[in-house]
Amino acid sequence: MTGADRFDLPEADAFTRAYWDATAQGRLLVRRCGACGLAHHPPREFCPHCWSEDVTWEPASGRAALYTWSVVHRNDLPPFSARTPYVAAVVELAEGPRMMTEVVGAGTSALWAGMDLEVAFRAVGERGKRGEYMVPVFRPRPVSGGGRARGVVQ
Repeated sequence: MTGADRFDLPEADAFTRAYWDATAQGRLLVRRCGACGLAHHPPREFCPHCWSEDVTWEPASGRAALYTWSVVHRNDLPPFSARTPYVAAVVELAEGPRMMTEVVGAGTSALWAGMDLEVAFRAVGERGKRGEYMVPVFRPRPVSGGGRARGVVQ
């Protein structure tokens, strides 16, 4: 499979480069509007709430709640077919915006709306060619106060 055959690789550009550089370091960013104070994701050069262009990058906490999900049993696009079944999800970040992602590290019967999640990162792509990216995925947060650090998932 070549980089051109991949459907999971982002299209990084000059604007989103800061976002992808942060994910490569294990950090998640959101954009926050200086005019209305609301955060948004995916990144835009303007605020989708009030249309202000006074928006800046801000580190996200990495915490989220499961909003909705679907278990994907069949996907013919490479490389997703090798990962089925997987959990495609929308999570609500602690900062407010909702984000499409994948939930990892939990059985499908163990998921529930409002479930506490934390960010982890999955490497996609290949070094060289179109490049390697770290994409944010989410996994269940520990129930107790025991700290599971952010990390890379396979």
